[in-house]
Amino acid sequence: MAGNDLGSLLGGLLGGGGGRQGAGGAGGNILGALLGALMSKGGGGTNPLGGLLDGLTEAGLADQAQSWIGTGDNQPVSGAQIAEALPDETLQKVAAEAGVSPDQAADEIARSLPQVVDRLSPQGQIPSGSLEDLIRQQNL
Repeated sequence: MAGNDLGSLLGGLLGGGGGRQGAGGAGGNILGALLGALMSKGGGGTNPLGGLLDGLTEAGLADQAQSWIGTGDNQPVSGAQIAEALPDETLQKVAAEAGVSPDQAADEIARSLPQVVDRLSPQGQIPSGSLEDLIRQQNL
């Protein structure tokens, strides 16, 4: 249930300005499932975003992750890089919850995650607080 709520909030964040409601909804659901899975594993408490970014950094994606937090252009990341960075069981769970293949889930995470992290870190750093509160603060 929390994953669905989180997916709706993230979908609003993704679709909040460009008329991409369909894509935003799908990306929000997949990211909601991912962040929900990380929260259930204890990866960051009520705000798993920091833990996720730490994992990406450890997987060699530090430059990309930092670009999403910073104020410059967001560097892209590929679905293959996301699949490599995430634990296999997490990606499998996210894909199953979203009703897509693990490759599709990884591709959608790669498309959506830079934009979400950028929007949630307008001051150039990951704010504290619960993820739901951070998303709601974006005035969606």
